[in-house]
Amino acid sequence: MISNLDREFGQITDYWSPRVVADVNNQSVKLAKLKGEFVWHDHADEDELFFIVKGSLTIQYRDREDVVLSAGELHVVPKGVEHNPLAENECWVMLFEPAETKHTGDVVVEGTKSAAQQRAHLTNGA
Repeated sequence: MISNLDREFGQITDYWSPRVVADVNNQSVKLAKLKGEFVWHDHADEDELFFIVKGSLTIQYRDREDVVLSAGELHVVPKGVEHNPLAENECWVMLFEPAETKHTGDVVVEGTKSAAQQRAHLTNGA
């Protein structure tokens, strides 16, 4: 399997809508365009790795100092830690997380995407 990141990001039209581009050993590699504030949430059983491809992202925490990331940097949010991603301008991010990880943890908001929605383009040939 070969993926071109620019082409994959070009197919993303909605912010905060992760798109699975590959699976590796029960882990999903997801791409997303982010802009604005997301939602406070945690992932009780999974760590979540954010790798910034373009732009910058702040990971807000309730119980520790915020983390500010720029292109080429990565950060792992530990499982069970409440966080809120914030991108003042458009940010391109690659996420690595277990395939079963819920998009917004146990918080359900209008933009929450199911695992099936995050990988629908794989079965639709898009």
